[in-house]
Amino acid sequence: MSLWEMIVWPFARLMETMYSWTHNYGVSIIFFALVVNLVLLPFMAKSKKSMMRTSRFQPKLKELEKKHEGNQQKYQEEVRKLYKEENVNPMSGCLWSLIPFPILIALYSVIRQPLEKMMGIAEEDVTAITKWATENAGFVSSARNTYDEIGVVNALHQHWDAAVSALGDFGGKLIDIDYSFLGMNLGSIPSWRIWELDYSDFGAALPSIGLFFIPVIAAFLSWLSMQISQKTNPSPQGAQQKAQMQTMNMFMPVMSIWICFIMPAALGVYWIANSILGIFRDISLTKVYQKKLDEEDAERLKRNKDREEELKRRHEETERMRAEGTTVRNSNTSKKKMQAQQKQQDDERRAANEKAEREAKRERLGLDDGAENPSQVGKRRYARGRAYDPDRFANVAAAEPETEAAEEKPE
Repeated sequence: MSLWEMIVWPFARLMETMYSWTHNYGVSIIFFALVVNLVLLPFMAKSKKSMMRTSRFQPKLKELEKKHEGNQQKYQEEVRKLYKEENVNPMSGCLWSLIPFPILIALYSVIRQPLEKMMGIAEEDVTAITKWATENAGFVSSARNTYDEIGVVNALHQHWDAAVSALGDFGGKLIDIDYSFLGMNLGSIPSWRIWELDYSDFGAALPSIGLFFIPVIAAFLSWLSMQISQKTNPSPQGAQQKAQMQTMNMFMPVMSIWICFIMPAALGVYWIANSILGIFRDISLTKVYQKKLDEEDAERLKRNKDREEELKRRHEETERMRAEGTTVRNSNTSKKKMQAQQKQQDDERRAANEKAEREAKRERLGLDDGAENPSQVGKRRYARGRAYDPDRFANVAAAEPETEAAEEKPE
């Protein structure tokens, strides 16, 4: 079994179970869409929450863009920092939203090959069944052979008893599938050429008209779901993002109507059911997460306010203790910084002790710092000698006793 067959297998079994339970192909498609949406609900809820949280940062991103205008590298760094601080992954919302596309492709494979995928019949047995349907049930192979298995299953349904009698049920694998739903054959491909219908017999034309409206409704619901998603989430701020969103608004409906017109109508029914369920899911999740995110924002604002008040209180306390000279060591201070602070304190203590010793010595010698000293030159207090007297020549008698007293003073 290849990797792709392993991916398709669970969806084929789900489709088989839904049809065995409902015995209606259209209803089984709708229930298939419902089950898939329920399984994906946790992932889509996570995607929705991430998208809503990301959209709430648009004002902050706008401020950063304005602040770092012209410096794209700095802007990107600040954006990554913001997302990291708020624990937001902007890509998570996009990744989960891509899940429905592989499921759509897998379902298309199940619808296109009901004998091999949905019933699990071997390829050689499919060849035998196709040969019998061609020879006995009026089946005619198409030129491209793309949807031949759908045609074979339709032929078997119309000649079911004869087919089972001739071929058997292949170990209970062969299923009588009726593609009719609301008067339409969901195994057929819708035609957009409705003007070519014969409206003289309106009853005969009505199924073709119904098939025509399946792609139209699918395209409308695709457009509507995108509009609702944009209403519930703030629009992107950048001009480039707005242009991308407008392109998606045009591309998705066009793609859906194109796909539904070139593939069996059953796929269009799934598209419609999936879009309706997606709209209800989007509206419901928006209401739920709008309330939760408001509560988270309120708690975050409260935490930020409390943190700012705590920082302010600590700053005021530090300033007060510094003014009182009773600052305490911060336990978060690094060892190197603590050593530098200790060295500065030791130097200040040593300088204060030396100053006190000098003052004590001067007091012991009877020296007065405030007194004028005529012998001082600059910082050299006794540059001219301890017995220097500027009036020694004018008053010789008074200078001699002072000289003798200076000589008797100890150093």
